[in-house]
Amino acid sequence: MSTTDDIVVLNNLIKTTLDSMKGYEDAAKDAESTRFATMFADFARDRSQVASELQAEVRRLGGNPEDDSSLLGAAHRTFMDVKQAVMGKNDKAIIEEVERGEDFIKTKFETAMKDASLAPGTTAAISTAYSSVRAGHDRVSALKHSLA
Repeated sequence: MSTTDDIVVLNNLIKTTLDSMKGYEDAAKDAESTRFATMFADFARDRSQVASELQAEVRRLGGNPEDDSSLLGAAHRTFMDVKQAVMGKNDKAIIEEVERGEDFIKTKFETAMKDASLAPGTTAAISTAYSSVRAGHDRVSALKHSLA
């Protein structure tokens, strides 16, 4: 794979990570519980850091890193807003939606890590970022199951 292809993969992950960050920011605003609002705000900051690290890798490769989320992410957040307006904003519903987003981002990173044509430095950057994504996914999954 070429450096350009590595940049494309990284930029796609950056968009997804920024989507996740914005989703967590929205969840923090909508959470009823201060505990959950604080947790979601922490996750948003973590995702911001992950995006920054991936952006640095794109710059290292000579590319222009993404700095905005995707239309798909905006559409998902709009869907969450509509769903919450109909169902009422409750923490359990918010956590279920957050977990759906976590499943999505985790899968995107796992797919990228399996791409054997990426340069070793790109794979290392993705793997480092994935550690954070996986930890966030696991915490949200455990939280969802504790509320069941």
